[in-house]
Amino acid sequence: MLHFASATGLVKMILIILLIYFGIKIIARLFAPFLIKYVAKKAEQRFGGQFQGRPQQNTPKKEGEVTIDKVPNTKTSSKNVGDYVDFEEID
Repeated sequence: MLHFASATGLVKMILIILLIYFGIKIIARLFAPFLIKYVAKKAEQRFGGQFQGRPQQNTPKKEGEVTIDKVPNTKTSSKNVGDYVDFEEID
């Protein structure tokens, strides 16, 4: 026996889909702030744990005092890299 879709069944299905869509949309608006706070709190804990081992440098400095936090990487290169080869253009 062959069954065909009726117009009322189609309308009912469309209404159910719209009801589910708008229901999820409303629930997402209600719970989104809590979800964002939870994710931000977890990220703060994760990134905060990386800096716990380092000492805090909040010592007040005198005016005009200079401190260097990082020494620049000085590369020493030797001038004896290779031989200079003179060349001529060939016509």
